[in-house]
Amino acid sequence: MFIQTEATPNPSTLKFIPEQTIMAQGTANFNDKSSAARSPLATRLFDVEGVDSIFLGSDFITVTKEDDKDWQIMKPMVLEALMNHFNSGEAVVKEDEAGDAAGEDEDSEIVKQIKELLETRVRPAVAQDGGDIIFHKFEDGIVYLTMMGACSGCPSSGATLKHGIENMLRYYIPEITEVREAV
Repeated sequence: MFIQTEATPNPSTLKFIPEQTIMAQGTANFNDKSSAARSPLATRLFDVEGVDSIFLGSDFITVTKEDDKDWQIMKPMVLEALMNHFNSGEAVVKEDEAGDAAGEDEDSEIVKQIKELLETRVRPAVAQDGGDIIFHKFEDGIVYLTMMGACSGCPSSGATLKHGIENMLRYYIPEITEVREAV
């Protein structure tokens, strides 16, 4: 199996692209080994010394390292962990624990428009950089979003939110006054 790697705008994060689907639906973000219990792949990656967080996208994995670690040392170990996982035949995420909670309330027209714009215009661009963006809510003219994967903690994520996403959403939906990172 060939696994391609790409740099991301976040110097602490590398994007790993194997020749297979990672997540058939949705994404998964793990900030520590205990949160990765539902993912044999993430658990295996956290066994590599210096791994700080892991994000699983549809066809890529982003791994963020601790600041004091070096990618020249870590990259071969991460690639080995990925190869061992894919050769093992284990699931990426355990079936019974995959997916987000269902049963969302009916969205307003504005929320539907926001989600559609994020899905069709923002998520593909953010995924190219090894990340994702999650919508939380629209309240009092403010859209609350979370940047994940390589985009979380990226030096340019604030500019992406404010100048890129906010300007685009305000252009199409005049009711939006601001975009903020969800806390």
